[in-house]
Amino acid sequence: MNRQKFTVGVDFGTLSGRAVVVRVDDGAELGSAVHDYEHGVLTQALPVGTARLPAEWALQVPEDYRGVLKNAVPQAIAQAGIDPHDVIGIGTDFTACTMVPVRADGTPLCEIAEFADRPHAYAKLWRHHSPQPQADRINAVATSRGEPWLPRYGGSISTEWEFAKALQILDEDPAVYHAIDRWVEAADWIVWQLCGTYLRNACSAGYKGILQDGRYPSREFLAELHPDFGDFVETKLDQPIGVLGQAAGGLTEEAARWTGLPIGLPVAVGNVDAHVTAAAANSLEPGQLLAIMGTSTCHVMNSDVLREVPGMCGVVDGGIVAGQWGYEAGQSGVGDIFAWFIENCVPAAVHAQAKAREVSVHELLTERAAAQEVGQHGLVALDWHSGNRSVLVDHQLSGVIVGQTLSTTCVDGYRALLEATAYGTRMIVDTFVASGVPVNEVVVGGGLVKNRLLMQIYADVLGLPLSVVDSAQAPALGSAIHAATAAGAYQDVAAAAKQMGGRTRNAFVPIAGNVARYDRLYAEYVKLHDWFGRGNAMMRTLREFSTCTAEGASR
Repeated sequence: MNRQKFTVGVDFGTLSGRAVVVRVDDGAELGSAVHDYEHGVLTQALPVGTARLPAEWALQVPEDYRGVLKNAVPQAIAQAGIDPHDVIGIGTDFTACTMVPVRADGTPLCEIAEFADRPHAYAKLWRHHSPQPQADRINAVATSRGEPWLPRYGGSISTEWEFAKALQILDEDPAVYHAIDRWVEAADWIVWQLCGTYLRNACSAGYKGILQDGRYPSREFLAELHPDFGDFVETKLDQPIGVLGQAAGGLTEEAARWTGLPIGLPVAVGNVDAHVTAAAANSLEPGQLLAIMGTSTCHVMNSDVLREVPGMCGVVDGGIVAGQWGYEAGQSGVGDIFAWFIENCVPAAVHAQAKAREVSVHELLTERAAAQEVGQHGLVALDWHSGNRSVLVDHQLSGVIVGQTLSTTCVDGYRALLEATAYGTRMIVDTFVASGVPVNEVVVGGGLVKNRLLMQIYADVLGLPLSVVDSAQAPALGSAIHAATAAGAYQDVAAAAKQMGGRTRNAFVPIAGNVARYDRLYAEYVKLHDWFGRGNAMMRTLREFSTCTAEGASR
């Protein structure tokens, strides 16, 4: 009798990492464990020293990532109750663009004593948004030179991506910049830790690293950004590209001790959390737009057509699955906005009511917001509290709520923000369609799918039924699917996804009356969106005042 085989998927998120043990035959999830990062997100100070971090900084400690391998993986295996020798592969995914500056052997600079108190020596989380001036410079120079790769990214490179973050280090701490031997996506660094092989995965390299048609931006372009930046690609970035779903190498002896898995176990090429989820949803066909909704939302979709789509995060050949053009868009703040509102804009009495009922404040506000009619609160909001990733690609934009009166309640504001994020997704969908990239199905996954009101609002705002990813741990499942492919259990990722992934179609269906009312409200959102986002400098001016005031106070 043949013994069952399993793979392990590990999803590295913003605050924690999750490991899932998955049966290869059918994708059944048999065990899981979560490990919280000890240091979380560094936004105020480093673990050592007394220096304060400037605004819009978000750093992490790479040792926290190793902690997931040492804790969550063996715990998940123990919970599954399986023999580790029946595991045939391990796969990982990561938030992106999260970057780790390292020496030639993969050691992060922050782990070297002389750099431990230097902020630029730490990993830069995806939502490290302070390199906006560098992103502006990249976009201005690329536009003036007519760089052919720029339209593949909707006309703008984000402050979140690899080049802007690296250029910021060169501008602000040249000593750290010149000490960097490799500028590494965390998705690739963790694979390097597992198998001792450094490959750049095709997904990160294409979307975050401006690799198009086998080429990075030219040395001449980079030198125009900064004289010392000309050799950035060849000295710090360029590396062999790993195809998604293939094996990067085998588990090292050290990594085997961390994880409790066999030495030499196939390790899948790294991947990005959103893109790997498409396999978990079995949504790899053209026109299936997948929105992974958590602290932020990333939208990914395959297509058989190549188009230039304004404000997109990128279109990459094979960026999601081989043989198709993979598109990416996103919203930098979604769940983060709701959490901010709960923490800062809800009266103590409401917190007390939630505690008395033994429910969360989110649950209480959602219940009350669900009792409202569409438009009853008289508000329209912009979902830019963490900037705008798509379609404006400007992280110096900020949040707005219009229509508040002395009768406005926290329930009104909460619902308006739920709706604002739905409007932001509709802006992305409408932009795809207007650019000739059809959207035939919208699939949602991530932690926010548990909020049924939010999901119904999205269906009504989009005017489309929503499918829901079956797995509550979809990125980790997607990584396990890629691990099964890397181990040779399936011919390719698409075949593995059909067997191991899945989604529930038409889980939320639009309500006709709500659709009509939201169409009118969305038209007002578009007016607000274009007023503040296209040519009006008010938000940037306010940000400059805020930054200058904060810097003055810290001196």
